[in-house]
Amino acid sequence: MIKKPIVFSLVQDQSIFMTAIMSLLTFLAVLAFGIALAIGTGVMRWNNQWDLTATVQIMDADNTSNVKKIIDSNHDKITTATEISTDQMRDLLRPWMSGGGDALENYLPKMYELQFNSTDDLKSVGEQISKHARFLTHADALQSAMSSGWKMILISSFVLLLTLGAIGICISYIARNTALLHRRELEILNQIGATDGYVARQMQIIIAKICTVAGAMGFIVAAPVLLLILGAAHSARVGLMAMLSISGWGWFTLALLPVAIIIFAIWITKRTTINILKNN
Repeated sequence: MIKKPIVFSLVQDQSIFMTAIMSLLTFLAVLAFGIALAIGTGVMRWNNQWDLTATVQIMDADNTSNVKKIIDSNHDKITTATEISTDQMRDLLRPWMSGGGDALENYLPKMYELQFNSTDDLKSVGEQISKHARFLTHADALQSAMSSGWKMILISSFVLLLTLGAIGICISYIARNTALLHRRELEILNQIGATDGYVARQMQIIIAKICTVAGAMGFIVAAPVLLLILGAAHSARVGLMAMLSISGWGWFTLALLPVAIIIFAIWITKRTTINILKNN
């Protein structure tokens, strides 16, 4: 009867610790990446929605007729032109008009909301209207919200990089600690002619199994949390938050992240194990 080669494995405590920590790190990685995808989708949808829309504010009543003529003469460049009534502005400003509301109404500007066919049309008509009234594109007005969205994406990406770094450190520590605990087994493997690559593959198989279980657990827990976050954002119905979403391709990419983490873990394991063997 041919004996199987002597191999080493993680002790039970190490396996439990490795599975738990990898599940947590995978959960954090998926959550950070999912939030980055959701915000990125929201920013693009937000930008596309308001890119061709502008508001006209006529502060001087004498310029009302001039602005009206410009809008009428460029009707072929304008998709929709909506005049905002005093009642609508009163509803928007109600929280600030309590008390002295009647006096404040006298200073409300005449306003139009315009949607254009193209960016060139927006610029052309905007230059004409700017001579008589304030012409404010929604993209410019919401630039601060867009900037905040990109900052949140950068923060989520930074958290993702930190998580991947923690995964690399964790795996390196486990591989190093395992090699020290099983020094005797390593010596026997060397004596029977086992190569460093063979020993590294044994460790890679162990890590791959643990990371597969941990990756599945992390993703299964992270997906409902992301859905709860998106649901809460949509329920708020406030600006950029209402635009947050993850497309079908986004979920597919998100599902590939645990696979990428497993591949990354296997690579780190091989590199760390071979370095330890060479140093010993």
